[in-house]
Amino acid sequence: MTGDLPADAVPAAAPAATAVAVPAAVQSALAPGEIVILSLKPSLLYIPLSSLGTLLASAVIAGLISFSAQFPQSPWGRGDAVFVGATVAGLRLVWAAIDRSFHAYVLTDRRVIARRGVLRTVLYESPLSRIQNTIVVQSLRERVFGLGTLGFATAGRSTFDAFWEMLPKPFVVHRTVLDAIERYARRGGGVAGQ
Repeated sequence: MTGDLPADAVPAAAPAATAVAVPAAVQSALAPGEIVILSLKPSLLYIPLSSLGTLLASAVIAGLISFSAQFPQSPWGRGDAVFVGATVAGLRLVWAAIDRSFHAYVLTDRRVIARRGVLRTVLYESPLSRIQNTIVVQSLRERVFGLGTLGFATAGRSTFDAFWEMLPKPFVVHRTVLDAIERYARRGGGVAGQ
C-alpha cells in the first residue's frame, strides 16, 4: 500500500524504522520510541489553489486600472496596471508558499499531528484511540487535481478538530490512517492513549 502514497509522503518502512524525515517543529513533540508512519505536507498545488481568490482579485484590479488609464485625467498607465496586478498576485503566491512550508501532518503509531501557521502556530495532536470519526472532503478545485482534505474528530466533540489540507491521493492516505487506528488504537498494538 505504501507504493500508492503521495510522492511527498514519507512512510515508515517497518515498525523498526526510525529515520523518517519529520519537520523539527513536530520532531520535538514526538516521544522516544514513537514510530512515524506518515509525514506529509499539502500538495504543491496548495500554493496556487489557496490563492485563487486573491489572484482573481488582482486580475480585476489590474483590469480596472487598465480601463481607467484610457481617461486623460487618470494618473494610471497600462504599465501600472500590469505592475499592480503582478505585484499583488506575486505577494500572495509567496505568502502561500511560506504558509505551505509551515504545514506538517504526521501519523505515528500513537497519534495524529497537524501543525500549521506562520504568525500564529497551531499544533494539534490526538491519540489514535481518541479518533472517533474521519472524513475526506474534496472541494471542486481539489477534486479536479486529485487532492482532498482529511478531517479528524475526537471523542466528545461534535465537530472535526483538525484537517490535513490538500493532500494528494486523499483516499489512500485516509486508508493508511484507518489502518493505523485499527492496528494501534483498537487492537492495543501500540501505546495509543498515552
